[in-house]
Amino acid sequence: MLNTTNTSLLSLIKPSIMVSLFTASLGACSAMQTTTNASAEHTPSANITTTKSSQNYNSKPRIINTTDLGADPDDEQSMVRQLVMANEFDIEGLIVSTGCWKKSQSDTRMLDKIVDAYGQVLPNLQKHAEGFPSHAYLKSISVMGQTGYGMDDVGEGKDSPGSELIIKAVDKDDPRPVWATCWGGCNTIAQAVWKVQNTRTEAELNKFLSKLRVYDVLGQDNAGTWLAKTFPNLFYIRATKVYDWQHDKNNPWWQTHVQSHGPLGAVFPSAIYSPEGDTPAFLYLVPNGLNDPEMVGHGSWGGRFDTQKQIGIRGMRCMEGEDAKYDPYLMYGNYSNSGARKWADGYNNDFEARMDWSINSDYANANHPPIAVVNNSTSKQVLYINTHAGASVILNASGSSDPDDDNLNYHWEFYSDASSYKGSVKFSNNTSMKTSVQIPSDANGENIHVILTLKDSSTPNLYAYRRIIFNVQ
Repeated sequence: MLNTTNTSLLSLIKPSIMVSLFTASLGACSAMQTTTNASAEHTPSANITTTKSSQNYNSKPRIINTTDLGADPDDEQSMVRQLVMANEFDIEGLIVSTGCWKKSQSDTRMLDKIVDAYGQVLPNLQKHAEGFPSHAYLKSISVMGQTGYGMDDVGEGKDSPGSELIIKAVDKDDPRPVWATCWGGCNTIAQAVWKVQNTRTEAELNKFLSKLRVYDVLGQDNAGTWLAKTFPNLFYIRATKVYDWQHDKNNPWWQTHVQSHGPLGAVFPSAIYSPEGDTPAFLYLVPNGLNDPEMVGHGSWGGRFDTQKQIGIRGMRCMEGEDAKYDPYLMYGNYSNSGARKWADGYNNDFEARMDWSINSDYANANHPPIAVVNNSTSKQVLYINTHAGASVILNASGSSDPDDDNLNYHWEFYSDASSYKGSVKFSNNTSMKTSVQIPSDANGENIHVILTLKDSSTPNLYAYRRIIFNVQ
């Protein structure tokens, strides 16, 4: 972790990088403090206003996946889950690329097979939720990225359909950022950025980078490290805690709830190493009320990350020390407790239910997630509430509902891992529809994260969330 008291680490960082990181942090904080008209019930002493998230995550996140399909079955597994969840995202690119475990690629046949299986089950999926993209659309964005490895395939004359697709997506007149994920190496993203760097003005490059987010799974080529080194302001996550979040590869759950389920189950291979190693890259973005992806320390289905960039997060052993050539470089990295496993029932049951959807054309014969509403706010954004130490604040989830008319279980939790306040927080009743939160008298100047978890009563149990952050003033 970057620590301002550690002069040996600070000596490695250019002053311009420190200034830019500080400026970015101030920008994020100021963005969060936009006052809205949302209201909260409270005692007269609370003097509460509510504020909204720094991004509008009621809208779908924009995502482009780059994948080294064929290196390990986990990419195929993750692609199946990505597609059965495709209604939750605006997927703008499915790009076959390389990585240190598969240093060359030639075609999209493996990707096409999975997308075609999706096309077979799409009519069923559309019975259960709106927003699933057409088969034809997904085929149109299934393209080749870099066919060679790492930075050796980045530069003049190295443009690929994938790198051009990334540039086009970021340039689109859309205020939402583009999340580019690296399931293998990152050199298709690097080629896109290299071209912009070498064909546009500095101001145009900075505008481009300001809309780009990179989620790198484990570090699987030197191009990702080049990006972090060359563009220290780039929003760059390297996730390294991707082995402990999922069922064991030999668990019969995979066969029972995934592989036995129709065309998509048939293209979900058994794991050789760790199942679904790349899935956290898009689970991090699921708009389920649990987090704002811009706030890396929140914690979500896709992990929780240090709020300060760290120096020298190394990639996988197949990179053979290539990262060290770029020292020092900065990335957001996982906390030692990555936070994903905490939500295991939620993301596993969601996958199970969606695979049921894929083989079931009858809405009434499947389960669907509940809808969390807090203090009349139906948004999935993080709910920020300004309050005072010693105040008693009422949180009311009575507007919550379930599309299948299931009974709902309510659970309010103080999420200390993500909170700056580390004491204890009391609820009048943490399993009721409505609760009162007692803001501790010693919490002045701190923030307190509270999570509402709704669980329905059908099988599999499905979950909805809402995060409330108290800014204690």
